Amino acid sequence: MIYEQLGNFIKKRVQISDADLNTILSYFKPLKQSKNDLLLAHGQTSQNTYFVGKGCLRIYFINEDGKDVTRYIAFENQLATALVSFITKLPSAEYIQVIEKSELLYISHDDFNHLMSIIPQWREFYCSYLEKAYVNNTNRLMSFTTMDALERYNQLLKINPAIVKRLPNKVVASYINISQETLSRLKSKN
Repeated sequence: MIYEQLGNFIKKRVQISDADLNTILSYFKPLKQSKNDLLLAHGQTSQNTYFVGKGCLRIYFINEDGKDVTRYIAFENQLATALVSFITKLPSAEYIQVIEKSELLYISHDDFNHLMSIIPQWREFYCSYLEKAYVNNTNRLMSFTTMDALERYNQLLKINPAIVKRLPNKVVASYINISQETLSRLKSKN
């Protein structure tokens, strides 16, 4: 089932032969994780990219005030990695945490790059993934400087309501860069 999910995820982004798709899928390994497990800690080098079959992953960092700031949340049928560390092979400033009991597939950095050298559609898929990540990160960064708390909350409800419905207020607040108290006030008004 989870391999079928990943296959469909890939086929939505690139045209690919069944043989090449099966080769790609053969490099992914299954992994089950419990709530609150850490897949990557600050200072470790990101060696894997994860596909969420079931559950939720959160990528976050600790700011200069000691507060955690959520950069990315991956639900079912999404990929997650500490991308800067994965690309540069340098120690990560981020953590990858399991937020809900999760069923994952993962691929190592070396296998990921090997697939890019043997399957052109995997390189095309990766390019598409990077473009989407860049657009999402840019839009989120811009929202922090151009929108107030209510606008960011309403945008989140419009773009990804599952974050508000499935995750604790602490995580939601850190994702849209507001306090938990502000989030509680905004929720009570809606």
